[in-house]
This record gives sequence, structure tokens and C-alpha cells, in this order.
Amino acid sequence: MVALSGGVDSTVCVHLLKEQGYTVAGLVLKMSPAHEDTVKAAQESADSLGIRLYVRDMTAEFQKNVIDYFAGEYRNGRTPNPCIICNPTVKFKTLVDTADELGYDWIATGHYAKLERRNGEVLLKKGDSAKRDQSYMLYRLDQRILSRLLFPLAELEKDEVRAIAARLGVSAASKPDSQENCFIEDNDYAGYIERHYGKSAQGDFISPEGMPCGKHNGIIHYTVGQRKGLGIALGRPVFIREIDAKTNRIYLADSGNEYFSKVILEQTTTVSGRPLEHAKLQAKIRSMAIPCDAEVLPLADHRAEVRFDQPQRATAKGQSVVLYDGDIVVGGGFIAACE
Repeated sequence: MVALSGGVDSTVCVHLLKEQGYTVAGLVLKMSPAHEDTVKAAQESADSLGIRLYVRDMTAEFQKNVIDYFAGEYRNGRTPNPCIICNPTVKFKTLVDTADELGYDWIATGHYAKLERRNGEVLLKKGDSAKRDQSYMLYRLDQRILSRLLFPLAELEKDEVRAIAARLGVSAASKPDSQENCFIEDNDYAGYIERHYGKSAQGDFISPEGMPCGKHNGIIHYTVGQRKGLGIALGRPVFIREIDAKTNRIYLADSGNEYFSKVILEQTTTVSGRPLEHAKLQAKIRSMAIPCDAEVLPLADHRAEVRFDQPQRATAKGQSVVLYDGDIVVGGGFIAACE
């Protein structure tokens, strides 16, 4: 059973599985009003591929697990990543549950990541495409899901996938990639939050010297590391170093001071299901970041300290740090504090 969105990746995913002899059905999840077009596109792809499409309305689950979390994190001065939450709690969970209900052995998606089955365990690995690798977004998937999962695009580049779609003659061949937040049609996340959860109050910017130096428009409009659009004139470039929701203050730093040497992670998980161990690994502080060498020290209550060999720019509370051993995903957690 394939997660089918009507996009080029999921369409080619179905085609490749059919070529390999699998009996394939599609599943599309309607998770918000913004997904109406996704359901329509998925049906068009299913029709062109000659497969049955199942539709599941996951609006309530998505609202509870993803949208409320997303808005709450921004309102608390943190930077969320909704895909990382959606994958284990809604998307892949529903795929497995529906496959069980309908009698399908495997689930598949068009993610650019790899799986390796070794000694009774499934390893999650980086995809062959360095530009498209999506293993970061999948680090919270557990063995129940990974043991049923296939990634047909693991060894392909995006251009190759589009070429396959073009040969098939499907409209998805030239369809643009999905937007950053699938439930916000105009990508104005701050406007979305204020429309649905209330206005974000103005507060003070605090200069690198520790003095108020201007008013911000509400903390949900800003992110750690941001330089442009601050409306601050200090005669030199400054960056957002920290957002404090309790005091409604945004702390600024001079160029060079937006780097952090370590972070504390909370709600850590591992792909294996075993606790994190003290180890030298590579840490990725955001989805498009280059992994850096780091020392990982487990703490109590599913927390860990990650010490970077080289300070990292603009680590943001709420974002995930994903830990790798070479190309293998070990696990990760959410940033709770930065130093």
C-alpha cells in the first residue's frame, strides 16, 4: 500500500512497485481543508496507474497531533517541524493500520531514504541523493513501521524520477514539489496561527548590549538566526539569538555570536528502540544542514547533551537534532536548550 499524493514521487513509487510484481493500492490522507486538491490529484494518479485508491479522513487526528503542536510551539518561542511529528503519529501510523485492515503486507512512500535489514533489525539510512535525502524527517519512525516499509526511490535522483514520470506520460512529471507546510496554502504560517489561535502580542527586541532597542510584532513572526525583516537600526548587522516567550522578548546578537557549542535534547528516540549511548556521532541540526561531528552524552528522562566539535549556527529550540553514524540514522530529539 502506497501513500499516494498525486505528486511525481508517489506516482513513480507506484510504477516501480508494479514493475517489481507487487499488487499495489494507494492511500491518500485528507488531513485539512488544504488537502482537497491532494485527494483529487491522488485519484487522477490512481486512475492513470490503474490502481485502487483508498481515502482516509484524518482531519481530527492531524489537528490534534500536528496543527495544534505547530501553533503551540511558535507561540512558545520554539521552532517546530510538523513533518517530523506527522510521520509517526499520523501518516505512517495510518498507512500501517490501513494495510493491516485491508490485508496488505507492505507500505511504501516516495521518500528519498534507504532501509537495510540486518540481524532482525531495520536500519534507516540516508538516501543516495545528497540533495534530496529525507532521512532527517523520518528519525522518529519505530521498528513496527520500518519493518513494513519500502522506499522505491532510495537510489534515484529527482531528475531520474521526473524522467520516469515523463515516459509514463503522467501529468505529475512536471508538477512542482509540495509546499513547506501542507496545511497552509499561502505559506504564511504566522498569519495562519493568528487567524486560528489569536494575535501575537508585541514585545521588546533586546540589543546585544542588553537594552531594549525596538518593538517586535509578536514572537511567532520570527525565528532564531533571522537577520532580515527585523526593522532594527543599530548601525551593524544583528541576528536573533534567542526568543523568550515568558518575557515576550527577542534577544539579538552581533554577527559571530549566533553560534552554539552544545544543545540539550528532550524526548529522544532511537531507530532501534534502545536507549542512546555515549558516542561520537554526526549531528544534523536542521533538515538541510551539513552533519557535524559531535559527542553525545545520554541524560535521564529521555534527554541527551550533544557537544558539537565545531559551534553550529542558529540552533533553535523545538527543532530536531538527528544523529547519524555514517549514513545510518541512530536517533535524535528536540532541542530544549542551547549553549
